[in-house]
Formats: sequence, structure tokens, C-alpha cells
Amino acid sequence: MHQHQFRPDLPPPSNTVGALGWLRKNLFSSVLHSCLTIILGYFALFSIWNIIDWALLQADWFGTTRDDCSREGACWVFISVRFEQFMFGFYPEAELWRPTLFYFTLAVFITLLAIEKTPGRTWIWLFFVNIYPFIIAGLLYGGILGLPVVETHLWGGLLITLIIAIVGIVVSLPIGIALALGRRSNMPVIRSLCTVYIEIWRGVPLITVLFMASVMLPLFLNAETETNKLLRALTGVVLFSAAYMAEVVRGGLQAIPSGQYEAADALGLNYWKKMYFIVLPQALKISIPAIVNTFIGLFKDTSLVLIIGMFDVLGIGQAANTDPKWLGFATESYVFVALVFWLFCFGMSRYSIYLENKLHTGHKR
Repeated sequence: MHQHQFRPDLPPPSNTVGALGWLRKNLFSSVLHSCLTIILGYFALFSIWNIIDWALLQADWFGTTRDDCSREGACWVFISVRFEQFMFGFYPEAELWRPTLFYFTLAVFITLLAIEKTPGRTWIWLFFVNIYPFIIAGLLYGGILGLPVVETHLWGGLLITLIIAIVGIVVSLPIGIALALGRRSNMPVIRSLCTVYIEIWRGVPLITVLFMASVMLPLFLNAETETNKLLRALTGVVLFSAAYMAEVVRGGLQAIPSGQYEAADALGLNYWKKMYFIVLPQALKISIPAIVNTFIGLFKDTSLVLIIGMFDVLGIGQAANTDPKWLGFATESYVFVALVFWLFCFGMSRYSIYLENKLHTGHKR
């Protein structure tokens, strides 16, 4: 009896797979889509070429004065001359090694904590959160170990931006978690207090908070009581951000199925063990995108400290634009500041995506 033999499958048509298939499916699937792709592609290439020509090909890179900017492109000489101010503000030149050391150690800690296989990551994190801030505060401010005091009104640029953002991110997260748990508490007093706190702080803009912390708060203190402007700004940012973080975490807590709570109760776990081992790990994993989004918003909102006379990286850029020797180069200043903010925000965004993929235990999306 003759047995039927199946022939091997033929390969798919070359115009349906690979780069050619992707282009045909996404950009040239119809006559209309093809026309739109060609038109938009032309404008995109035209814009990209003009940007590259202005920022790179026709740009001036080296020099010390505006006379060195003789070409039609960007004058990056302006940025190089003002680079120290963008990075350190008005920190004394003889002491610039101190904020430089802060940048270096911060980069080392972030790298160690970002690498999953780093030995002793838990201890590194505990040191970074509980001890490192005090060491850096003493290093930057001085007054210890023979270091001269550098008042905080001389700090500025990226230094101020990073300090406010890091302190706001690290401190507001645990406070926000506590507020979220309090708002879901069965005790009416605690639930009411947390709800009132969250709604009040979410109902006012950050500019108002910073203004109150810097200008109005001293009016309620004794005349002899003097508080540092940077500390007041940090306090306002932390309290403001914690309210938003509380609502983000509360959304994650509400997304946990009731069966998880019941299972923890069935195991005989008390409230704190139930939250620490069962509920919070799942809630925080669900809330990662919203948490990082709040962190990114907080990082960008640090530019608002200019309203209280603190010059962050954007404030330094605006101050540099008013220098009579460098009038007319505001575009380069804002492009540089935008690039700095984009690098940090993009880095946080990519790391959050990495965490989502690493911690994702459900069905594949």
C-alpha cells in the first residue's frame, strides 16, 4: 500500500518576514499608509538633518569667549565655559573636589545597587540609605575634620537637583507606604488623619509648598530661630511627594485579591507580618510603573526651587543666559539642561522596565 508522504513546509515569502515584512506591515500596508509614511518620513529626515547640522556639524566646540563662536551652528563654548556652574553652582573652586567626590561615590553606589549579582546588596542599600547621607552632608557642608564650611546658598546646579531629588525619592517612599497603610486602616482615627493629610497636600501646588516652607514658615518661628533654606525645601518636597506616593501605593494595595489577605490570616500571621511578607511585596511590584512615574515627576519638579532663590541646573542656565558677555545663547543652555534631565529620567524609566520584566510572574503580556 502506498503511503502518502508530506512534503516539508515551504519558507514564508521573503516580503512577509524580517525588516521588509515589518515595513510592509507597519508602514506600507496600503496606498494611504504609504503616502503618509513618505510625507512624514521626509519631514522627519529634514528636521533631524537640520538638528544634526546645527548641533554637531556647524557647531563651535572649543574656545573661551563668544568670539570663538563664529559658525552658524550651536555655540557649545558657552556650555564649556559655564560647565562648573552647571555642575556645582557657586561652590568655591578650591573645594570642588568635595561635590566631585559626591558624584563619584553616588555613581558607584547606584551601579552596585543596580547590578543584581553584587554581593551584599542589602547591606550596601542599608548603608546608602542610613549612613551615606550624613557622610555626604558633612562632606559638602563642612565644619568637621577641618573642612571649611560652605553655606548651602552657594550650592547649585546639578548638585542641588540631585540632592533634592534623591532625598525626596528615598524619604517619601516609606512615608507614602505608611500613609497608604494608614488610609486603609480599620482604626477610624488613623484612617481619618492619613486621609486628611493626603488630601491637603495633594490639593496645593508644589510652588505654594516651597514658598510656604521658605518664606512663610520663618514667620511662625522665633526671631532667633534660623533654619536652613535647603532643609526647608527638602522638608516641603518630601511631605508633598509622600502624599502622591501614598495614593500610588494605595492603588497597588487595592489591586491585591482578597484571597491573599485571607490566606495570610489563615496562616496566623499578624498584621505587620502579613503586610511585610505577603501584601506589600505584591502591591509594590504592581505599582512599579506608577512609582517610577512619580519619581520622574519629582526629579523634574526640582526646578521649581528657583522660586525660593535656589539655583538648580535650570536656574543656573537661566542665570547664565542673562550674562551680558553671552547674550543670545539661551538655546544652547536650554538644550543642555533638557539633555541632563532626559538622561536621568530615561535612566529611571529603563530601570523600571527592567524591574517589571524581572519581577513579572503572571502570564506573558
